[in-house]
Amino acid sequence: MNGIAVAAEAAEVFSTHKGTVYQSDRQRCWYINFADKLVRFDYRGLLKLKQSIYRMDIELLLLDSSRSPEIEMVFICACNHCYFLNLSQIIALKELLEGTFAMFELNQIMHDRLYRLAI
Repeated sequence: MNGIAVAAEAAEVFSTHKGTVYQSDRQRCWYINFADKLVRFDYRGLLKLKQSIYRMDIELLLLDSSRSPEIEMVFICACNHCYFLNLSQIIALKELLEGTFAMFELNQIMHDRLYRLAI
């Protein structure tokens, strides 16, 4: 499935200049279009990706001169996909995930407020 088909079927949750997260209510999944790849995640996989990226100490990676390659492998258990990212891509993916989960929280807040007003 390419990005155009996903965009037609799913709703955009959050987007940056480096990537986009889409939500498909029909398939009950999320698609991340990042680093020239479109990957499907269930909610558990999305949380695991977030935890994996948030666990990385970006400052340490930037300051550690003993490590020559700047490529990190991001592997998510119970998922058939992994990312090989450089430091700028890790930062961009973290920004994309932060915005996505902020939108999830905002959606929940709006739902709670509207539901409370309806009662």
